[in-house]
Amino acid sequence: MIRRLAVLLAVLLLAGCTGGGDGTRAAPTADVPGDIVVAGGRDVTGKNGIRQQLIDAWNRQQEQDGTGYRARLVELPGSADEQRSQLLGALQSGSAAYDVVILDVTWVPEFAAASLVRPLPDEVLDADVIESVADTARWDDRVYAVPFNSDVGLLYYRRDHLRDGGVQRTDLSGGLDWRELEAMADSLDENPPDGYEKGWTTQLAAYEGRTVNAVEAFASAVPDLALTDADGHYAATVDELTDGIAELRRRTQAPYLLKDAVHSDEAATLGDFADGRTAFLRHWPYAYRTLHQSLTEEQLGVAPLPGRAVLGGQNLAVTAASPRPAKALELIRYLTGKESERCLLDAGFAATRASAYTDDAVRCTAPAAAPSPSGESTDRMPRDTAGRPAYARRILLPALRDAVHRPRTALYGAFTQTFTTQLGTLFSDRPPGDAALAEALDTALKRALPD
Repeated sequence: MIRRLAVLLAVLLLAGCTGGGDGTRAAPTADVPGDIVVAGGRDVTGKNGIRQQLIDAWNRQQEQDGTGYRARLVELPGSADEQRSQLLGALQSGSAAYDVVILDVTWVPEFAAASLVRPLPDEVLDADVIESVADTARWDDRVYAVPFNSDVGLLYYRRDHLRDGGVQRTDLSGGLDWRELEAMADSLDENPPDGYEKGWTTQLAAYEGRTVNAVEAFASAVPDLALTDADGHYAATVDELTDGIAELRRRTQAPYLLKDAVHSDEAATLGDFADGRTAFLRHWPYAYRTLHQSLTEEQLGVAPLPGRAVLGGQNLAVTAASPRPAKALELIRYLTGKESERCLLDAGFAATRASAYTDDAVRCTAPAAAPSPSGESTDRMPRDTAGRPAYARRILLPALRDAVHRPRTALYGAFTQTFTTQLGTLFSDRPPGDAALAEALDTALKRALPD
């Protein structure tokens, strides 16, 4: 009798912290051992990447403890926009038995407002989680996710191009502004290195990359810009939009931007930069490891992005339909713990915990990447004395702390589609003026994000 009462009490406590009383689906009466299915996008660290390695480590622990649980990672195909649609469809229809979903930071409000994921205990976001990153896991004053890996815009540059083009300053790690970047590009135009075409490239194709670049330009031009308010409603003015568009136009004008950028995504811009077509590249942290596989430290550098940089990344959430929410949350705690975050950082992701960057006692215990058949390590990423990526503490951590959010709204899908479409006219053969485009964007966003 006492044992039954204890089990009942545990179930009631679980239901209290995972939903049921606020519109979310009620928690099951008890966890049943079995597979914990984790669904999300592609791991940029490659096949059998660090995410799978961490899940394998958790599975070994479960096997040793004889719990009967095992986690299984399902990678969804397609772009981020396509993955969002797949997850929404699967959770709304109940067609897929997912326990944990990997959500882009911009999706959390939408999935939370639709009661597709469960509220979590506030204490899952402890003081070690970087504050700006922790904010991505909340919606409507509740915690709905736990940050898994973060992201922020960075500026990569070709040291060899700068030297060959006669630019005296080849260490930009202390930062620079856009006018300094343009001045360097002007110098390179006068004395172009082999293969060089234009100053910089970035992701401006009609997808989320265009939204990210535009938000960075807008936030740089308009201090404290808020495209949406705390409730996710549209909040900008036409004047603010005009200033933001003017800054985006300046950054993407023909004298400095590689022409192909207006049709390029992350992979295309990475290739163009590695091939030497540009001296500068706006990209994410994982490019640091990728680029160092073909470029040396004498050829490649990284710096904070001039102006404001957008925060990206993925968070882990427990689905409302999971039959084993307590164990799913236990898995999330493991995957986002201090040692796991250090593993993610070492593998090339941006970690979400400050300790991964600052505490040398925190080490990754997951298996290291396999050496090549010759026995030589295939990892050419520069590292500090503690084994972290060399730029992590001095450049990446401050960039994460200073990053800006994209609009926080349960209608983010409608926002980004509208934003991307309207701003596309800026890259047409006959672009409108700043004020005219701002008026059109203002009207469209008011329709997409109604009060």
